[in-house]
Amino acid sequence: MHSEGNDETVTSLHDLSAVDLMAGYRAKQFSPSEVMEEVLAHIETWEPHLKALYAFDPDGARAAAKASTDRWQKDEKTGSLDGVPVTIKDNVATKGQPIPLGAASIKLVPAAVDAPPAARLREAGAIIFSKTTMPDYGMLSSGLSSFHPLTRNPWDLSKNPGGSSSGAGAAAAAGYGPLHLGTDIGGSVRLPACWCGLVALKPSLGRIPIDPPYVGRVAGPMTRIVDDAALMMTVLSKPDRRDGMSLPPNDINWKALEKSPRKLRLGLMLDAGAGQPLEKPVREVVVKAAKAFESAGAVVTEVDGIVNREMLEGLDNFWRARMWDDLSKLEPAERARTLPYILKWGERGAKLTGVDVVRGFNATMAIRAAAAKLFFDLDYVISPVSPVVKFPAEFASPLNDPDKPFEHICFTVPWNMAENPAVSINGGYDADGFPIGVQIIGRRFDDHGVLAMAKTFEVLRGPQRPWPSPPKR
Repeated sequence: MHSEGNDETVTSLHDLSAVDLMAGYRAKQFSPSEVMEEVLAHIETWEPHLKALYAFDPDGARAAAKASTDRWQKDEKTGSLDGVPVTIKDNVATKGQPIPLGAASIKLVPAAVDAPPAARLREAGAIIFSKTTMPDYGMLSSGLSSFHPLTRNPWDLSKNPGGSSSGAGAAAAAGYGPLHLGTDIGGSVRLPACWCGLVALKPSLGRIPIDPPYVGRVAGPMTRIVDDAALMMTVLSKPDRRDGMSLPPNDINWKALEKSPRKLRLGLMLDAGAGQPLEKPVREVVVKAAKAFESAGAVVTEVDGIVNREMLEGLDNFWRARMWDDLSKLEPAERARTLPYILKWGERGAKLTGVDVVRGFNATMAIRAAAAKLFFDLDYVISPVSPVVKFPAEFASPLNDPDKPFEHICFTVPWNMAENPAVSINGGYDADGFPIGVQIIGRRFDDHGVLAMAKTFEVLRGPQRPWPSPPKR
């Protein structure tokens, strides 16, 4: 069933999907303890290079795995993820652990309770063995942080894993177990998924209860395959009264993902309307994806992006003001510990007028109206996730310029503001074998349809390259 080594016919336990792990536990082919040991050994070889983890707890993981193994032996499993290893992003509260938000300026206070996504995963029996890294306040698409060490991309250690769910992206691509939880307010699960070759769902706002909730802020699964993202959604989408923006409970059958693209109306969006120009390899991968859907019977029409320069600058002003609200409450010495890029970006928020900020917030309403109009005649939209293929690990963003912070998120941020579900899935590779994501966006609340389209594409896209392996010592 599994072995170390390069035999193509066997899969290491740390590389197995959550779906396969649950099947293996049921069939008594291996135990949660065996799986956890292999994941921990694999992390030992990778982590010195990647720096993806925060509050890593191998002893706690072993104890939780042993308890799960005992339950399986007695046929008393507690939930649909009993014994499956999972990581949780730094900013999602887990009881007893501080929440640094990737920032050295934050006081470290242990969380009193699990936030809703962590609570749901724990109730389902998942083994939360570590938190994952993120940049300061989650306001970068980068593995750069003033609190955590620099997180790198396993496909190419000189490159950025993206962010703000940077550690989750690196950990998933490297095989630190199958399930990883991130958050997304402008692209923060989809961008690392794009640059790390993963599947990541940014659900409709409120589909996964979260605490604290905020405009556009969601939690989402980051996995290697669509079926694992669907399995996580069965757990994460359960209700929690702490989130006053959460959707009513529903009985979506997340695992039933068969969907024919035949006669579906797809928009192909190759120009976001603003931001960085689309690099040629990204364009080629996204066009190829649209053609694959077309060959399967979908009707594909090219559509314009819905973001313009005024919207982008409005969002920038709104987020700067929000960042300055946080930074202004700190003592000057604490504030000075923030990442210089974020500090420079946020400080400009102090100079904005109230009208500037309201205009900025109103950009979210303009984006929402434009998205509703776009989906009037379309079922789904296919687009790039990022306009750029890759960028250096040490950069805060692809342009690395705090005066132009959002030029790379014009394909992702509209769907946070409009609340549409959007999934990133690997579509191909550049000439160096670096992954390039494709984004599939659906109408509000059609989270299941978006995942089903991703599952269809998983078959259409053809064979994938092997996952990266740790550097030889």
